[in-house]
Amino acid sequence: MRPSPRLAVVGIPGNRRVTLFQDAARAGGLSDVRAVPWIDVLRGRARFRPGEWVRLESPGEDPLVDRELRGMDDAARVEGTARWYERFVRAARTVAQLATGAGATLLDDPDELAVLFDKRRCHGVLRDAGVPVPDSPTSGEAAPRVRGWDDVRALQQDTGLRRMFVKLAHGSSASGVLAVETAGGGRVQATTSVERDDQGRLFNSLRVRRYSSEREVAELVDALAPDGLHIERWVPKASQCGRSADLRVVVVAGRATHAVVRTSRSPMTNLHLGGARGDLAAAHAATEAAGGSWTGMLELCERAAACFPGSLRVGVDVLPATGWRRFAVGEVNAFGDLLPGLTGLPGSGAEGQDAYAAQIAAVRRAADPGRDRNVHRATA
Repeated sequence: MRPSPRLAVVGIPGNRRVTLFQDAARAGGLSDVRAVPWIDVLRGRARFRPGEWVRLESPGEDPLVDRELRGMDDAARVEGTARWYERFVRAARTVAQLATGAGATLLDDPDELAVLFDKRRCHGVLRDAGVPVPDSPTSGEAAPRVRGWDDVRALQQDTGLRRMFVKLAHGSSASGVLAVETAGGGRVQATTSVERDDQGRLFNSLRVRRYSSEREVAELVDALAPDGLHIERWVPKASQCGRSADLRVVVVAGRATHAVVRTSRSPMTNLHLGGARGDLAAAHAATEAAGGSWTGMLELCERAAACFPGSLRVGVDVLPATGWRRFAVGEVNAFGDLLPGLTGLPGSGAEGQDAYAAQIAAVRRAADPGRDRNVHRATA
């Protein structure tokens, strides 16, 4: 048996994502995980060691790193995501070059990260793999680019979309997302957490608001468009206790290991926008009662994750259709595993483990060629 793998995580030292991973490694009997600050990567100071297994973590929640990536002094500002994307992908590829050159093993493929952080490309990859996704006129690299509200209106008329999400191509945490509804007589309204100040600057707010005139919506879309936009059909979702519901499913090393239901009174289920955790057992029961397949939903998530085989873990956003019988994949998130205190699904092999402990176990299996690496779903 080989010695235990030595781990390094590129992230924000002291951030909860890094500390939770470090805690899981210690609990799993591994030596301390070495934290490599993103700021060191961005400023050319990062180094890796032979034999290390290198994990990339989110560069978020650090004002200095955010300023380096987006060029903005205010973390609440919406603008700058195209610049963030370009610099982040470049930094991830730098990590890959340094790690490979040092004889380390990378747990996150930078080319896959480049796809995961571009909603247009990610949607196209999923669609082409036969994964059910919402209809989109901006899916894939060959799709038309959206330069402003006039383009949104033209694409809407071409495709018949009356209700749609307009998203920043490189956004996260619902930043820059507008849930747009149109009706006869030119009526337009949008639900969003974006607000605009008297200088025209865009900010993320913790309060979801509604803009009820086409002029207001057009101004927002025109301001967001320079960073790149993605449009997709607004799929009516299932409900739980009178609230709109979706799921986040974490897939680790090819297996769906953790899941949480998210509910909200608004179209966005993010917890910082008033979303709340729902009842997973109730969602399971509702699916089976409707003639759907809960196991099939988990396998759908694994199919989506299989599009990114070089990524140790991803978080899959699942959209249950009204009635809980059918499911589609909304997004796949590179860093979608922050679910503190949540233990693994029955039959997943991660029972009793949080998402970080499941990743530590997966690394240990991969580092020991004597262990079975094949992924099989346990049957109920």
